[in-house]
Amino acid sequence: MNHSAVHPIEILLVEDSPADTELAEEVLRDAKVANVVHAVDNGDDAIAFVRRTGRFAAKPRPDLILLDLNLPGRDGREVLEEIKEDPELRTIPVIVLTTSAEASDVQRAYKSHVNAYITKPLDLDAFTSVARSIEDFWLTLVRLPSR
Repeated sequence: MNHSAVHPIEILLVEDSPADTELAEEVLRDAKVANVVHAVDNGDDAIAFVRRTGRFAAKPRPDLILLDLNLPGRDGREVLEEIKEDPELRTIPVIVLTTSAEASDVQRAYKSHVNAYITKPLDLDAFTSVARSIEDFWLTLVRLPSR
């Protein structure tokens, strides 16, 4: 049975750029698969959201996380490590979507068990294309773990 037939896919977008957040939300809103995008703009809120604490206590567990690395406060590298070290959270697929193409960031992300690492293009059309590719693969083809 298709995952989206049961319920919309819950996506947590962790991105501190309002323009990138708006663009990703727009592309995902037009997706072929029903989804709900929850956006936070820093690492501390990302951890609170996935742990469902504080103001995020009533939020659903995300089915997929799109994570920027360069965040204020707790950065995306730390968020990824914390999620993947937690037995309750590690099954949530995490896709790093960042401007960093640094080999050390790519290496560290995969050592921390990221599911995919995508360098965010700076061009608007290319960014839209990347977001649609994420949708096509992760929301259409991949079977996500049950909540």
